[in-house]
Amino acid sequence: MTPPSLRLRTPAGVGTLLAAVLASGMVFLDATVVNVALPRLGDDLDATVSDLQWTVNGYLLMLAAFVLLGGALGDRFGRRRVFLLGVVWFTVASVLCGLAQDTGQLIAARLLQGAGAALLTPGSLSVLQASFHPDDRGRAIGAWAGFSGVSTALGPFVGGWLIDELSWRWIFFLNVPLAVLVVLAALRWVPESRDEDVSRTRTGESGRRRFDVLGALLGAVALAGVTFALIDAPARGVASRSVLLAIAAGVLGSVAFVLVERRRGESAMLPTGLFSSRLFSVLNIFTVVIYAALGGFTFFVAVYLQNVAGWSALGTGLALLPVTVLLLVGSPLAGDLATRIGPRLPLVVGPVVSAAGLILLRQVGADASYWRDVLPGVVLFGVGLTLVVAPLTASVLAAVADRFAGVASGFNNAASRAGGLLAVAALPLLVGLSGTDYERPDELTSAYRGALAWCAGLLLVGAVLAAVFVHRPRRVPPPSQPCQSLPAATGPEQRGGESS
Repeated sequence: MTPPSLRLRTPAGVGTLLAAVLASGMVFLDATVVNVALPRLGDDLDATVSDLQWTVNGYLLMLAAFVLLGGALGDRFGRRRVFLLGVVWFTVASVLCGLAQDTGQLIAARLLQGAGAALLTPGSLSVLQASFHPDDRGRAIGAWAGFSGVSTALGPFVGGWLIDELSWRWIFFLNVPLAVLVVLAALRWVPESRDEDVSRTRTGESGRRRFDVLGALLGAVALAGVTFALIDAPARGVASRSVLLAIAAGVLGSVAFVLVERRRGESAMLPTGLFSSRLFSVLNIFTVVIYAALGGFTFFVAVYLQNVAGWSALGTGLALLPVTVLLLVGSPLAGDLATRIGPRLPLVVGPVVSAAGLILLRQVGADASYWRDVLPGVVLFGVGLTLVVAPLTASVLAAVADRFAGVASGFNNAASRAGGLLAVAALPLLVGLSGTDYERPDELTSAYRGALAWCAGLLLVGAVLAAVFVHRPRRVPPPSQPCQSLPAATGPEQRGGESS
């Protein structure tokens, strides 16, 4: 196998970096502005609350279930090939989202878009890791993180303007010119690479290693069953046949997933032996809890600020911009802090600070002033999140052996998506929001305040988990690349060691 040789300051190096940055930018842009677009598309398509939930969760479901499989496909069949497939798939699905004439079409297109993202997301980093010379690899990944953070920061400007001036449909159509540039750059400059050892088993025996497609499908069934039950229970009733069947599918899918993964051992998509590390197990539960609070908050606040406070889509998007800026600036500092003092204190203090921010934001009313009522809570929430993301990512990778760093990072990414998925599914049920209640200011205000109370509670649960179970790993590597769902969050080098 030819060792990676691209240098950052050559045309091929710049072109490869450009392809990875633009591709990630498409995914990050949609993640930033789809929630902001919910009130407009809901009005245009006569959507119910459950339709809005599925618009968000259809995408998250496919991404969480298949992102590990997407990375494995790149290793086997070629990282550039699968990366390009993901870009084209994601773009075609984006066009279908923009052309949707009803909520059924939109949700189906979002499911397809999530599957494309599962191929694209791991590929954007793996092509950098596999293509650049070791001396330039760290700088290339750092540049990717920086430019991707900028694209996320630009999302509220570009997406909000498109929603206000043209239509919500254009946040999806915008992916087309970006994808054309990505494909041209990738075909011209990105070298093909694959794992040459993929034809051998982990034990060294010859023969092809099977993909764990069954594990991925069972994981998708488990998540889909739970999600369907939570979203449709208000309309159909908890005891309805469809909801009971969904619950059964979720439970059986979860049990079957665990049994299949345990039977396949280290060749599984998710080797269950990883969970013999108590720290790894606790940190992933912590991830689900924290990202559930984040997902629930962003879902409700985007609708509330537009339908109750009367803000524009652009104003709503910009209201949360300080969170992204704080992550961009503060994540490396938080990672350095955790390296010096250990992850426990940041993982305890961060959720508490974020919870305080949500308590302030619960008081936002119909006549809210951004500077007086919204900004203080947003800043507190962002500061707390900044304290969490980089130390969490570093600790997850430090909790497992080096050879499992890739799968540990991928699973933690999937756990963060699953947390947001479950929060968006469950919170409307918990706060009594259904039908078209999101269009009624009184009902939405009550639901918004209840949802933020739940999110603050989840953050405090995360703080307790960290205080009780998280201790300093033997090695906490410094952050250098993201592996969480927030692009501005920098994560660790892929090093690690067993920890208790």
